Amino acid sequence: MTMDENSLAKLIEEIEGRILAGGHIERYESELLLSVSDSLLIKLAAAADHLRITFKGNKFDSCSLINAKSGLCSEDCVFCAQSAKHKSAGDVYPLRSTEEILSAAKTAKAFGAGRFCTVTSGGALNDKDFAVLIESIKTVKSEVDIQLDASLGFLDENRAAELFGAGITRYNHNLESCRDYYPSVCSTHSYEKRVETVKVVKSKGVSACCGGIIGLGETPLQRIEMAFTLSELDVDCVPINILNPRPGTPLQDAAPPEPMEIIKTVALFRLILPHATIKIAGGRERNLGDFQGLALRAGANGMIIGGYLTTCGRSVEDDLKMVRQAGFEVDLPC
Repeated sequence: MTMDENSLAKLIEEIEGRILAGGHIERYESELLLSVSDSLLIKLAAAADHLRITFKGNKFDSCSLINAKSGLCSEDCVFCAQSAKHKSAGDVYPLRSTEEILSAAKTAKAFGAGRFCTVTSGGALNDKDFAVLIESIKTVKSEVDIQLDASLGFLDENRAAELFGAGITRYNHNLESCRDYYPSVCSTHSYEKRVETVKVVKSKGVSACCGGIIGLGETPLQRIEMAFTLSELDVDCVPINILNPRPGTPLQDAAPPEPMEIIKTVALFRLILPHATIKIAGGRERNLGDFQGLALRAGANGMIIGGYLTTCGRSVEDDLKMVRQAGFEVDLPC
């Protein structure tokens, strides 16, 4: 089924009104909106932005990461420079000390991040490293006034309880893509295993941060499929990463999505997940360039700031200036 421009414009208005009234977008409608042309994209972005303002306000969700253990991952995710199965040139080092993690948290607080996320490579930490990290998290919680996140791979209920008892208030575990495409992303574990970790997080009453990466070779329709899965899981925070190809990985020569395609994806995610925090994350600088501000007015209300796991971001000062210019309220340094 196809629709002309006038019909698509009316559909956008109808969907916006329905969601504002407490309804939701149907899957087939989101598929129709994939055909929105550049001339209608601003209308779609404006509808998404209206939903963001209505349901999330103008408060901005900013998060800073520390790559607390890097490389030698036994998984084979095709995008990742930390996989031991690829010929990547990423950094390799063991779990960072409590002092290093605490220092990074203090730096994040100083430059204005609202959240601080400790990330480690691999499917899961060994028992020794996990115990050490729990103590590091407790130290950060006692000394730094910042919300604590973690992304440590797969979780069972016991580890989840320990983490959340130590002070973690949000746990990140991305689906990366949709169920149908996931075998092209990773072969060393199943999609269902990733979903199970998200369910464990939800079962403990902790905020679930779960999104994915676009530009892995998936179709726009498969991105929509992932968004609806995230909606079904009722996740609270959705990072949208855009592939930044890493040398030595299978996707090192992959062509990136065009900026307007990324903007459309952000807007559609807002329509599908109207109450979630939606963050533009890894790859935004490289793939959006001067259009990052438009993504913030197309439904996004958060960003990763201060760099990523294996790649650098741009200056925090430039990011915070952009956030303010986009009309967000940020309790950040001037």
